[in-house]
Amino acid sequence: MYETKARSSVRAAKQYGMVLLMLLCAGLLSSCDLDGGRTGTRILIKFPHVTPPASPKGRAADRFQEVVSERLGDRVTVEVYPSGQLMNDDDSIEALAFGEVQMIAVSLSKFDRLTKKYQVFDLPFMFRDLNAVERFQKGPAGPELLDAMADKGLQGIAFWHNGMKQFAGPVSLSSPDAADGLKFRIMESDVLQAQILQVGGNPQKMAYPEVYQALQTGAVDGHENTWANAYSSKFHEVQDYFTETNHGYIGYLVLVNTEFWESIPADLREQLGDIILEVSDWANERAAMLNAEARANILASGRSEIVTLTPEELDRWRETMQPVWKQFEDEIGVELIETAKTASLP
Repeated sequence: MYETKARSSVRAAKQYGMVLLMLLCAGLLSSCDLDGGRTGTRILIKFPHVTPPASPKGRAADRFQEVVSERLGDRVTVEVYPSGQLMNDDDSIEALAFGEVQMIAVSLSKFDRLTKKYQVFDLPFMFRDLNAVERFQKGPAGPELLDAMADKGLQGIAFWHNGMKQFAGPVSLSSPDAADGLKFRIMESDVLQAQILQVGGNPQKMAYPEVYQALQTGAVDGHENTWANAYSSKFHEVQDYFTETNHGYIGYLVLVNTEFWESIPADLREQLGDIILEVSDWANERAAMLNAEARANILASGRSEIVTLTPEELDRWRETMQPVWKQFEDEIGVELIETAKTASLP
């Protein structure tokens, strides 16, 4: 089920068409169906996502649903659709723009067709750990990043952590040279494509629900992901090696349709906002713990070998991937990259 070049071209065309349609909605909101979130006097929030319920995002979405039900159940209903049951990430962005769903939490890597700012999160070895990411997101850059797509009628309201990424594949990747010629599944991100090309790999953009079968059948050789995602999606069953690089970050932007959000009565909108912040703190505090547990479970399974790199091997990886920063600094902005670097200082 891997994407052919033809499918990739169709998807790219669809994404660019989606951007134009979003811009139309942002300027002509009266032409868009933004009442889809209302059922009589009760507000309905449809919340689709692509990861399993046991993943960090899945747990955060379920927690949001639970807290809203406890506190606002007479006025708001949240319906969560995990594991791509309702739609994939790309379709969910489009659906949000037209009010077909009311809230999404999509990987930051998915938005580079709409804004280049989030590419900073994909730069290899940009952040030391989740604490560095947290400092960056809660610093001066945070509000700017949440508002990066406001002109398109899409408002960020929170960041949710997943974790730091590791490489997995059929061989140990203790050296970037070992990646040469291997096919790696990546998300729809130009930066992630560039980083795989930088080590001689063959990047394959692919929707998340397709990854397990692609690994199982050999349509792709490896992938990059967090421990939590890999374990909850059972990728360790179809990957021989995980190389502990911590080379990148996976996190999500919790996003609403601006017109829908602003149509909610002010008192209720404030309560929902408070719940989102509370759930975000709850989820982000647990992200590192969930990934540590998943790593231990993968190791205990005996299905995959975990390769730990020496400081010298990690330095080699950093040096090999460093040119990717230069390649995208004009798009992302030197100032934003420098701010992120400061957050990662010891």
